[in-house]
Amino acid sequence: MTQSALNPHFFVLRGDTPLPPSLRGAVVAIGNFDGVHRGHRAVIGTALEEAHSTGRPALALTFEPHPRAFFRPEEAMFRLTPEAMKLHRLAETGLDGAVVLAFDAALAALDAESFVRTVLVERLQASAIVAGFDFHFGRGRGGSPAFLREAGARHGFSVAIVPPMLENGAQISSSAIRAALAQGRVAEAAGMLGAPFEIEAEVIHGDKRGRELGYPTANMRLDPSIALAHGIYAVTAEIDGVRRPAVASFGRRPTFDDGAPRLETFVFDYSGDLYGRRLRIAFHAYLRPELKFNGIDALIAQMDRDSAEARAVLGA
Repeated sequence: MTQSALNPHFFVLRGDTPLPPSLRGAVVAIGNFDGVHRGHRAVIGTALEEAHSTGRPALALTFEPHPRAFFRPEEAMFRLTPEAMKLHRLAETGLDGAVVLAFDAALAALDAESFVRTVLVERLQASAIVAGFDFHFGRGRGGSPAFLREAGARHGFSVAIVPPMLENGAQISSSAIRAALAQGRVAEAAGMLGAPFEIEAEVIHGDKRGRELGYPTANMRLDPSIALAHGIYAVTAEIDGVRRPAVASFGRRPTFDDGAPRLETFVFDYSGDLYGRRLRIAFHAYLRPELKFNGIDALIAQMDRDSAEARAVLGA
């Protein structure tokens, strides 16, 4: 069992780690929670309300790796929140903790009734379960919300099923957010997430070309599964707890090498050494697609325009 640095009262339990007495009989919100978006927060909020009204703790039950990655390992999956960031976001919600179950062959083989009995009743001793309207569980996705309600009646826990949350008439979902980000619609993604999309990675040494152009950048190699639209963005970079305005390029650098996708961030009015540090970059606006320039002068002129536009967007 570990505690969150963000919230010392938020506990993370894995595998068969016993529940401490303070977390027994909890109200449990279940989900994959990739992104911890507004739809997820509606599920979590319902669990928190029930917990507060009954004087019980509130937990999230989530799975790692994402079940889709287990069943289709050959397909790269764009995770909105890798595990560490997901737990960070869950800790921000006011939950008392999270139980992270390893999604492996043994868990995938459990039928719905066995999942209820061994995980929800015996492992978690849940007093109440909260899930989204589309949550399915157990072998072959045999457990539906209706099955969960019926199982709760038999095993002595209450069940609340949360309806979908809509944004402009469309359902908020992790898939919808991924699709928006893949098309550069970062403001739309932020509306569904409830905050700008963020990534976190280590700053690595690059080719120092940005320094020669007058734009020294923090270079970050992202997971290849991140299907973010290539182009130029207005972003903020969190450095020493302070969010600083910046402009970033994500792509293959067609003017130079057409290499592997990389995030290059120029932090305005900052000159510190960032090599080896982990930065959190938040995407606020998509400015333009990635372009190939015929010469360095044309590239620098465009970078000047991009920087001015990013400053204006972030200042607004």
